[in-house]
Amino acid sequence: MAPTNPIALVDLKAAHAEIADEVAEGFQRVLATTGFIGGPEVAAFEEEYARFSGVRHCIGVANGTDALELALRAVGVGQDDEVVLPANTFIATAEAAARIGARPVLVDCDPDSDLIDVHAALAAVGPRTAAVVPVHLYGQHAEVEQLTAKLAGSGVSVVEDAAQCQGATRLGRTAGAGGGIAATSFYPGKNLGAYGDGGAVLTDDADLATTVRALANHGGLSKYSHDLIGFNSRLDALQAVVLRAKLRRLAEWNEARRAAADRYREMLTDVAGISLPSAQPGNEHVWHLYVIRINAFGDDRKRRDEIVAKLNAEGIGAGVHYPTALHLTPAFAYLGYEPGAFPNAEAAAARIISLPLHPHITAAQQERVVEALKAAL
Repeated sequence: MAPTNPIALVDLKAAHAEIADEVAEGFQRVLATTGFIGGPEVAAFEEEYARFSGVRHCIGVANGTDALELALRAVGVGQDDEVVLPANTFIATAEAAARIGARPVLVDCDPDSDLIDVHAALAAVGPRTAAVVPVHLYGQHAEVEQLTAKLAGSGVSVVEDAAQCQGATRLGRTAGAGGGIAATSFYPGKNLGAYGDGGAVLTDDADLATTVRALANHGGLSKYSHDLIGFNSRLDALQAVVLRAKLRRLAEWNEARRAAADRYREMLTDVAGISLPSAQPGNEHVWHLYVIRINAFGDDRKRRDEIVAKLNAEGIGAGVHYPTALHLTPAFAYLGYEPGAFPNAEAAAARIISLPLHPHITAAQQERVVEALKAAL
């Protein structure tokens, strides 16, 4: 029998219920004008999200993977260049570099935060390196300031993968600010999610913004103007309507996520056999995911998978982000890395569990998640 009252990993229905009227009104505006591509809704969202994110320019695009590729292309990454990035991230981070014809150069993560090991990333920079991509994983920033300081004047760009950190800051800085460039995703499950795919590139640099906007519009800023070889990657107006409605609530929703993360910490602190996540010093975390780790115990992956299966059987929407480090995926086998190359990333892939967390989760639901987790452990 299916469990009663399941608890979703992310409750998109509750979020929609909160904005349904605004979305319906916005859709009617778009349908009345038939301005489905670009237009005032997209322009308004770009302005509002740039202001929210503390940057001068936001360019809406079709999805987060395109946003990464466009950002990399804008800083000059090309065929046969190298791009340094972490082994523990969603495949899109490496995919974006590979689609350009660049070679992903993988590095390990910090064993405590699962964020990119900055020292390993800097050590991996070589004569063919064009960019380093720190991934702001689970809702908090990597140590970008160390990368930008060490790479200043080297010709190597820092392109931030900010798909999971909408609203987060590090040392008061937002992704893409201060002359940098960042890519984000509006996949439905993100802190700011559309009703389909969407993404954006964020920067303070006007020249980079112009290049991204042209690349995403067939290489030009106006119809039948093609100054570059680009492609078609534009945020559509209906998604902009949804994103504008959600953006008005994002700060409040991020606060609700922080409160839920605090409740989990209080309830799980004394539970044996697991390690809990935390915000790194200097970070304002937005808790896109609440990722615990089971402690080493024989066959970690088998034990972790059994725990997830038990939680799912009880109606608890636990998941794993991500079960396979990039170098062990068939898609990137050509890079030539062997098992054991990145032990911290491999250990994380075998031990991590994402617990349900979203702005609308209740304390009672979290108590049920914790009790089910204790039983499964």
